[in-house]
Amino acid sequence: MNSDSIVIIPTYNERENVAQMIDTVMGLPQPFHLLIVDDGSPDGTASIVRDKQREYPEQVHLLERSGKQGLGTAYIAGFQWALERDYEYIFEMDCDFSHPPMKLLELYRACAQEGADVSIGSRYIREGGVKNWPMDRIMMSRGASLYVRLITFMPVMDPTAGFVCYRRRVLESMVLPEVHFKGYAFQIEMKYTAYCLGYKIKEIPIIFEDRVLGTSKMNTSIFKEAFLGVMKLRYWHSFKGFPRGKRNHSA
Repeated sequence: MNSDSIVIIPTYNERENVAQMIDTVMGLPQPFHLLIVDDGSPDGTASIVRDKQREYPEQVHLLERSGKQGLGTAYIAGFQWALERDYEYIFEMDCDFSHPPMKLLELYRACAQEGADVSIGSRYIREGGVKNWPMDRIMMSRGASLYVRLITFMPVMDPTAGFVCYRRRVLESMVLPEVHFKGYAFQIEMKYTAYCLGYKIKEIPIIFEDRVLGTSKMNTSIFKEAFLGVMKLRYWHSFKGFPRGKRNHSA
C-alpha cells in the first residue's frame, strides 16, 4: 500500500509496546508507513518488528543499529532514510503510547491541508495536557518549556515535544549531519532550526499519557543537556551563523 507519510519510531527495549504500536498505526483510517529505528535492543524488539514486517511487508520497515547511540542520531538516521525515498510527510513519535496515534491524522492535516511546514503534538496549548505524571515532573517539563521560550524567543508552547510532522522540504533544507544534540535537546534544536529558517510551525493539542509498559528513558543528564543546549543554541544563533541551511523565502 502506497503512502506519502512515514512515521519514524526509535526503540530500545520496547518489546512490550512495539507490536501493538505497529498494529495501531497500520489500523488507522489513513495509510502510514512505519520505520522502526532499533538501537540493538537486547530484549528482542527488532525480532518482533521483523515478524510484523511479514504481516505488513510494504508498510513496516526496520533500521537496525549497534548499541544505544542517542535519540537524536536515531532520528537523523531515520530522516535520511526517509529522504532517500519519496515520502512528503515525515513524522517522529515514541513507541510507548504516550503520543496518541490517532493524532497522526491531525498532524498530517495541519501540514497537508492547513499550510504548516511543521506540526507539533503539544501538551501545553488549550485542550492539551498530561496524564499520570507526578507533579514534580509536570513542573520540570513546564519550566523547561518556559525556559526555552524565554531564551530563544521561539513562539512554540511545547518546544521539547517529541511528536512532530515535518514536511519533506523542511528536512531537506537542514544540514542534518550537523545537528548538534543527541538527547532531549535534539527536539529543541530541530524546532529552533525550522523556526530560524522561516518555516511555519503549528501546534496541535494532545493528551500525553505516561507509559504503562516498559521503562522510561528520562534521566537528569537529559535535562542537563537541554538546559545547557538552549544557551548554546542562542549563542550560536547570535554569533556563529546558526543555523546553516536553506531558508524558506516563501514565508
